Amino acid sequence: MKKTLSLLSMLMLSGPLFAADAALLAPSMVTLKGGEFVMGSTANPKDDGYPDSEPLHTVNIKSYRLSRYETTVGQFRQFIEATGYKADGDCWKLAANDWGMESGKAGWNAAANAPGDYYPVMCVSWDDAHAYLQWLSKQTGRHFRLPSEAEWEYAARAGSSTRYPYGDDPAALCQYANVYDRSGKTAITRLTGKDRKEIACDDQAELTTVVGMYQPNAWGLYDMLGNAGEVVEDCQHLSYQGAPADGAPWTTGCELFHGSSMVIHRGGNYNSGPAGASPTYRAHTGTDNRSSVGEGFRIAEDVSGDVVQDGTASAFDAGLAKALAGERSRRAK
Repeated sequence: MKKTLSLLSMLMLSGPLFAADAALLAPSMVTLKGGEFVMGSTANPKDDGYPDSEPLHTVNIKSYRLSRYETTVGQFRQFIEATGYKADGDCWKLAANDWGMESGKAGWNAAANAPGDYYPVMCVSWDDAHAYLQWLSKQTGRHFRLPSEAEWEYAARAGSSTRYPYGDDPAALCQYANVYDRSGKTAITRLTGKDRKEIACDDQAELTTVVGMYQPNAWGLYDMLGNAGEVVEDCQHLSYQGAPADGAPWTTGCELFHGSSMVIHRGGNYNSGPAGASPTYRAHTGTDNRSSVGEGFRIAEDVSGDVVQDGTASAFDAGLAKALAGERSRRAK
């Protein structure tokens, strides 16, 4: 990571990185008022190879901003074109083998992983996300970052205490999230040769889809569950024992996985069933790992004051509106 960011720093110092006449696809941000919530769950699977979501613990969150949507292919493309940054290492993809995945050369810009500029960017690592955020901060004069795990769960719950932000019925997930449903099962079984029980609904997306296609949660955030999983700032801890109570990222005492450093990602993805597509389920990934099996990121930003929600029209919003209209038209046929 240090070498990658050092290269990016050199590129930044070499001159302007973004053409003056180009419209920066800045993220649409929502300001979330701070508060107290109980983090974790006793209902999630145990011993599945991922960190536990226990013990339950109270966390006090300061006000902060979170991007309304997952970071998109088009936003990441602007960064790559402006800096020459390389995010072209091997990337995991679905495959017809015992594990259902294999590593290959197709990256974030491959047609299968990036059907359009307003799909969530995948095949980007935690390191790549940091490099993008450093560049975006330089372009805007703001300080963008990854959310902490506590900030992420606070936003995903959106004040709820039910299994999902809208209630307890997994069959309603397709109204709010792109998950492993009937359409997903058809596509994923075709790619992997594996058949498993799907969620009893149909979100009309086989793999990823345009961000913002489904209903937002109560705080105006889209795709907090499903579509692409979202890495956070925190490194891996196998439980919440000793977790910070102030919402800060937990970056000390990190626990290795088979000797490798890991970070947390949240929210499930297009391949997630009822357990994974919940606001409390925890998964992990390597800091340099890239995957098209639903791993991306969302942007956070510090804020002062208690504004409940904000956001202004931008080039990103205008382009997204067209992409959403196109996807809705396709689905209506």
